[in-house]
Amino acid sequence: RDDPGSIPVVGGKVKKPGKRGRKPAKIDLKAKLERSRQSARECRARKKLRYQYLEELVSSRERAICALREELEMYKQWCMAMDQGKIPSEIRALLTGEEQNKSQQNSSRHPKAGKTDANTNSCEYCLWQHSC
Repeated sequence: RDDPGSIPVVGGKVKKPGKRGRKPAKIDLKAKLERSRQSARECRARKKLRYQYLEELVSSRERAICALREELEMYKQWCMAMDQGKIPSEIRALLTGEEQNKSQQNSSRHPKAGKTDANTNSCEYCLWQHSC
């Protein structure tokens, strides 16, 4: 039974001779350690780049927020001025610029067919109550 040529029986199953499963690691330990270190360096570099990208994204969004707050404050000032019956110079310039554009368009070609709301006489393209 214990001779080297016989096939052992374990738990009712025949155990075949041969090399199955994982073999003992023959990889050089130093090479494995160096690969691990290199992988860690690359991971740290990727992490650093990701954080730089996110910081730039946050910075640009903060700048956009500041610009929008300034714009909102300007519009609030315009509204307060118009509530007092004053027309801010910026709005006046916009209106006179539009009137000049209209007169140039009317003299050079037919008026453009924009969609207007009959009740308010305002167009879909801008907030001012007029027909474009």
